[in-house]
Amino acid sequence: MKDDLSERKLKILQAVLGDFISSAEPVGSRTISKKYDMGVSAATIRNEMSDLEDMGYLTHLHTSAGRIPSEKAYRFYVDSLMGKHDLSQEDRAAIDKMMTAGYTELDRTLKHASELLSHLTNLASFAMTPDEDKNTLKYVNLLPVDERTVVLMIVAESGKITNTALRLRTEYDPESLQLMSKVLTHNYKGRTLSSIVTMNIIDDIQKDAAALSGMAKDIIPSFMSTLESMLNIDLYVNGLENVFSIPEYNRDMEKAKSFIDVLSSKDKLTKVLMERDEGINITIGNENDDQNLKDCSLITATYSVNGKCVGKLGVIGPTRMRYSEITSIIEYLTNNLNIAFRLTEGDQKDGGEQEENNSEG
Repeated sequence: MKDDLSERKLKILQAVLGDFISSAEPVGSRTISKKYDMGVSAATIRNEMSDLEDMGYLTHLHTSAGRIPSEKAYRFYVDSLMGKHDLSQEDRAAIDKMMTAGYTELDRTLKHASELLSHLTNLASFAMTPDEDKNTLKYVNLLPVDERTVVLMIVAESGKITNTALRLRTEYDPESLQLMSKVLTHNYKGRTLSSIVTMNIIDDIQKDAAALSGMAKDIIPSFMSTLESMLNIDLYVNGLENVFSIPEYNRDMEKAKSFIDVLSSKDKLTKVLMERDEGINITIGNENDDQNLKDCSLITATYSVNGKCVGKLGVIGPTRMRYSEITSIIEYLTNNLNIAFRLTEGDQKDGGEQEENNSEG
């Protein structure tokens, strides 16, 4: 694509991109001539900008003589011009501080990551928990509270954890609870949560230990309903209020409404995110399939738990976006999440093995 552009056109295009991304105002040839040392007259710059418009890299608004970058220009920038942005000490410190806060539950960590991403980018941000096909059972534990109350703990390999208090109809001794924990973990560890909810677990339990059949009727319905709730994909969205500080949306209320509609419909946004490729993925304007995203850019990244890609996080905003800076923030945050979830996974594994050992008595 660079072959389309002479060195002068390339320098002018870079100048227009940088100036417009910073100011949100159409850029004229006189502005480029004054701000940048192009070594040519404003008239020459104007002619080159006209050529760039003919080539599809620039466009203009009817109300202004200045030019603005087209989607083709942004794509060219992302693919060919965008360098690695060095994060500020403040941004690094904010991310490092969050990662040392000691959050051990995946859902809570992602919620804070989305909040931080919105704060650092001044855009709308999101973080999505794993989908059901990537969520497998790690272990189950039943913890006695009193004679007839227990806490059902279910831990998924993705890092999702639930703790549900159950009131039993009769009393059960701790040894029976430990045996039930052991049987559930042994039978279903490594299976997807979605496959477990279709099984006849009470019959399985009765085959393994007839003494547990009464307890199974007490506990298994709650076990199944908890698994079903864990299958739900949680999408944390933050920074919706940032739309009101973005010039593109202040000037065009219809565009602002479409943007808010996208973020308000979590089911639709979840579907969009689930269909995106893994890794850093940047789509600009009409590259987005959803009609309401045609004026937006979407940057997503994949985070991993124990080395397996399981969910996504990122930002959504206007096509006029600080792509290099924002991509670097997302990469740094994602890399730290991957490390944290790997460490957490190791810690949980030790804890899980301890719980299973306890279950064995």
